[in-house]
Amino acid sequence: MSYDFIIVGGGSAGCVLAARLTESGSARVLLLEAGGNDRNLLYHVPAGFAKMTRGIGSWGWSTVPQKHLGNQIIRFTQARVIGGGSTINAQIYTRGNALDYDEWRQAGCTGWGYEDVLPYFRKAEDNDTFDNRYHGKGGPLGVSQPSAPLPICEAFFAAAGQVGIPRNRDLTGESQEGVGYYQLTQRNARRSSTARAYLIPAMRRPNLTVRTDAQVLRIVVEKGRATGVELATPGGTEIIKAGTEVILSSGAIGSPRLLMLSGIGPADHLRDVGVTPVLDHPGVGSNLQDHIDLFVIAECTGEHTYDRYAKPFWSAVAGLQYLLTRRGPVASPLFETGGFWYADRDARSPDIQFHLGLGSGIEAGVARMPHGGVTLNSAYMRPRSRGTVRLASADPRAAPLIDPNYWADPVDRQRSIEGLKLAREIMRQDALKPFVLAERLPGPDVRSEAEYFTYACRNAKTDHHPAGTCRMGVDAGAVVDPELRFRGLAGLRVADASVMPAVVSSNTNAATIMIGEKAADMIRAAHGA
Repeated sequence: MSYDFIIVGGGSAGCVLAARLTESGSARVLLLEAGGNDRNLLYHVPAGFAKMTRGIGSWGWSTVPQKHLGNQIIRFTQARVIGGGSTINAQIYTRGNALDYDEWRQAGCTGWGYEDVLPYFRKAEDNDTFDNRYHGKGGPLGVSQPSAPLPICEAFFAAAGQVGIPRNRDLTGESQEGVGYYQLTQRNARRSSTARAYLIPAMRRPNLTVRTDAQVLRIVVEKGRATGVELATPGGTEIIKAGTEVILSSGAIGSPRLLMLSGIGPADHLRDVGVTPVLDHPGVGSNLQDHIDLFVIAECTGEHTYDRYAKPFWSAVAGLQYLLTRRGPVASPLFETGGFWYADRDARSPDIQFHLGLGSGIEAGVARMPHGGVTLNSAYMRPRSRGTVRLASADPRAAPLIDPNYWADPVDRQRSIEGLKLAREIMRQDALKPFVLAERLPGPDVRSEAEYFTYACRNAKTDHHPAGTCRMGVDAGAVVDPELRFRGLAGLRVADASVMPAVVSSNTNAATIMIGEKAADMIRAAHGA
């Protein structure tokens, strides 16, 4: 069978594209996802996130040693399942700051200012609380208030107020400043991934074909045009042709990786690893950005968080409660509370994000308190450091070399540590004293800048927000233009977090869904699909 469009990657943007491009019934679309289906119950219950950073639905990759972080190797969870990051993330619905998008526009990305992209955020939403200038109802994506907050969340808001951070009832509304409950990509206390929200309703259409466990080995290029893909099969390989476009939506790591495996990227690097260059493009795999996370963990005075539910008996109790009421620990993504504030008071908008974790040891590699704890993550939102994605070899089974180059710019280190200091200050406030017994990490011995740095080298982790590796722009170094067309090859677009010129000042999933929505409109306008 021939197709008009082949979408490589069934993640946050890919599922959106597959659904939108098949709405009219005129375009034949093939969606290819290297990962499997999402039938495992853990993908659908909100608390399943706690298992995701331990490898469920993930490629199992890590960074190269981070030379500005004491050569620490950081686990780097990247989705390998239908729905991509929207199937394994913490379901936090944030968009970044309006100025993020205005700066994209000012850098030459016409059509990507805040007022340009806001309609696409609203179009995607089915918001259970807000219906106004900033939010929409009736869209495919469930966006909901948390269904299982705990009293310690309100104490956190009060503690933040004691250090001068106000309460904000809508962190994706008129103002980003303050703390509050995050809205979540959930509907009826179940995860609303793009696989469930967009793809499942679209799969009834005869013009959509979805193949999971389908690893694309390379993009086929003929006479300067992307004409299809080469797919791994049990018996060898298969070439599938795209009559109109190949659309790459494999994420900030997967998209540049596949381009380079196809011979599209920095020619010298490709030759070094045994890949024959098809197109020399130094920008492919460059400009990698990510938010790095530093955390405070405190021991609680009692069972104020969800830690005890990690034990088999209490886990069963929580499961029964969820089945009967859609509430309780299983209904919580465990990071439903947080906000935005300043490490640099002269910053143009908040530059620190907090995530309050309702427990300890929630993510892989993070310490668990033996008698119950609470976590406060902090991350600097606008890193200046830039890294790379490169190939380890020409073998498509080999993990890529992921180098976020964290803290290459000393400003990132300074602001990150300032954010951690602010998190510690919040956790010490009187409002939290009924809940917090004592800070255990970083602990009282961490006071000097050198001690903060040593702590970070041992405990820093990714916030799972890579972006920028197929940068959109109008300059010679840009990988795609503002229409997301690949610069230098016809018939090829990229539509995922890799096209962000600069990572947004928040979690990236909502912005990636917006990119999918906007890309679909641009493609339909170009081809009448």
